[in-house]
Amino acid sequence: MRITVRHATTYRYPSTASQAVLALRMTPQGGPGQTVLDWRIEAPGIATAAHYTDAFGNLVHVVAVPAGHDSLELVAAGTIETRDTGGVTGYTNEAARSEIFLRSTPATKPDAAISALAARAQGETVLSTMHALMEAVHEAVAYVPESTHRGTSAVTAFAAGRGVCQDHAHIMLAAARSLGIPARYVTGYLLLEAGADAPAHHAWIEAGIDTLGWVGFDAANNLCPTDRYIRLTSGLDAAAAAPIRGVRRGGAEDILHVSVAVSELES
Repeated sequence: MRITVRHATTYRYPSTASQAVLALRMTPQGGPGQTVLDWRIEAPGIATAAHYTDAFGNLVHVVAVPAGHDSLELVAAGTIETRDTGGVTGYTNEAARSEIFLRSTPATKPDAAISALAARAQGETVLSTMHALMEAVHEAVAYVPESTHRGTSAVTAFAAGRGVCQDHAHIMLAAARSLGIPARYVTGYLLLEAGADAPAHHAWIEAGIDTLGWVGFDAANNLCPTDRYIRLTSGLDAAAAAPIRGVRRGGAEDILHVSVAVSELES
């Protein structure tokens, strides 16, 4: 199917910011499950922005925002043609070796409870283990909007038994890595079913399966990504895969507003 996306992020500051430099990971890449038909980023300085591909395979634009601004809007938009691959992303060409994705971060370090959950889910193959683990995390952690924040760790969310897609993904990463399975955090967009109560900007994980390459698992929805998913970035955890990262001088604490619209393009 063909899906259109408009992802707008607005920052407003109580006082004038004198300088900002941002790294934007806001450009999806083509692959077995998606073809980028058109895509653009609207941001101050984007026309002259330096760009590079990071170790995780994400295209990064580095923009320097002009001095003297009290608000900032960033927009990424375009059209993606998707195909249902049963969640299989396959073998990708990022510089990072798969062993890197065994590394824990503060957000994805397991405790005894998460390790025990992983041990109970372990099956005869890595693929069967990941499916069992996805179902176990889905059952153990209820999806509750605004019940956690961006700094919540896998351990904290699992102990509370509630969270959002970021928390489901962090718990899955912690559990998979505790079993020696390489796993990475993925952000992207989800074309929602009518009446669904969830954000269109979404997160899930991919695990390295010897015979298939990278395979996606979405514990928040208890399914492997379909043609309703658009893959945007990947990394060790939510912070590493964040679409926008940067530094700013001045402006005090910002007020952030994010709007994501995802819809199917009619034939």
